[in-house]
Amino acid sequence: MAPINCTISYIKNVDRLRNIAFFCRYAFFLLLLPVLSNQLKAQSPGVTVEDIRFESEGVTLVGTIYTPQHSHVAVVLVHGSDQTPRMRNFASLLAKKGISVLTYDKRGVGESGGIYAGPEVGTNNIDSANLNLLAEDATAAINILHQHQREKNVSIGLVGFSQAGWIIPIAANKNSLVNFMLLFSGSMVSTLEQLRFQFFTEGKPDFWDNRTEAEVREHIRNAADRYQFANTDPYDALSTLSIPGLWLFGEKDIQVPVRLSIERLNALKAQGKPYEYCLFSTLGHYVSGSAEPIDIAVHWIKNR
Repeated sequence: MAPINCTISYIKNVDRLRNIAFFCRYAFFLLLLPVLSNQLKAQSPGVTVEDIRFESEGVTLVGTIYTPQHSHVAVVLVHGSDQTPRMRNFASLLAKKGISVLTYDKRGVGESGGIYAGPEVGTNNIDSANLNLLAEDATAAINILHQHQREKNVSIGLVGFSQAGWIIPIAANKNSLVNFMLLFSGSMVSTLEQLRFQFFTEGKPDFWDNRTEAEVREHIRNAADRYQFANTDPYDALSTLSIPGLWLFGEKDIQVPVRLSIERLNALKAQGKPYEYCLFSTLGHYVSGSAEPIDIAVHWIKNR
């Protein structure tokens, strides 16, 4: 089946989503709330739920694998920048659609060992050392999922959110078992460039009502950096990969400069990279909370 292509006016070979406009309409928000494993078993007939422990870079990470009957594709969920535990509700949703999932408590969060690095505790969580460490965790999770699904010969991918836009390309370069990647609001600009953008927007919901794309790009080019640390540019890793990738963006995003990210994705596509994107005109950074992006993601994953 041909890959999904939201850069044109319809999505090929997906009957349910045929004729969706290039700018998909805003739908309703899904509540991604954690639930207990026994509740998931009751809600998801035909889905096996198994808690696991695995080692990564000197610590034990704790997670859960969801395995539906007759699954032919599997994913590891990679966190955003927050103190994120297992994404049980999202994993359950994917499992109900026939996708096997491994989700784990982020390093230093929930039952997982290690130290969480992030703004809530006064640390820089986009330093290259931390991003590489989190990529090692994702790589270890891929290995465990591969072992768990070995007899089924499934295709395995990485699905991530926000900060995972930097982590997943690094992990995919480290681990040849990764067959595809899907990013919700994953940045295609460097870490320093994104900070310049975020300081410019100041988290204001109406930012795009008062600023232009030209002003944003001028600021990203010329603003002084408030912090100094090793820069990470996802373009470097993505330029060496050849696996399919899909990015889902909200045009109203005030954390990721979406138009600049799309421009850089298009540059990689022009080099023959199998990368696609969807842009949702009324959504912001939390694209994964809306129904249509989730539907598109599920169809794309199942067609890998």
